[in-house]
Amino acid sequence: MSIRYTCRCCGMKIAEFDESQVTEAQLGFDFLTPEERALIISREQSGDTVVSITCDYCREALIQHPELSLVGNPLQ
Repeated sequence: MSIRYTCRCCGMKIAEFDESQVTEAQLGFDFLTPEERALIISREQSGDTVVSITCDYCREALIQHPELSLVGNPLQ
């Protein structure tokens, strides 16, 4: 099983780790509140963990055009 980071805006895969090689503490998950965990971390039926974050490209686009944050998937 793996831990995969994907962009919440464009869906691009940012990084992937083998779950047996990293701990939640190494990834900083232990600093998240239960609400934050529920918002950004999900499990697929295959057992893989998906962490939804914003990639650099989309972050820059959102900084330059904040109105894009009002759209569900602004940079599909």
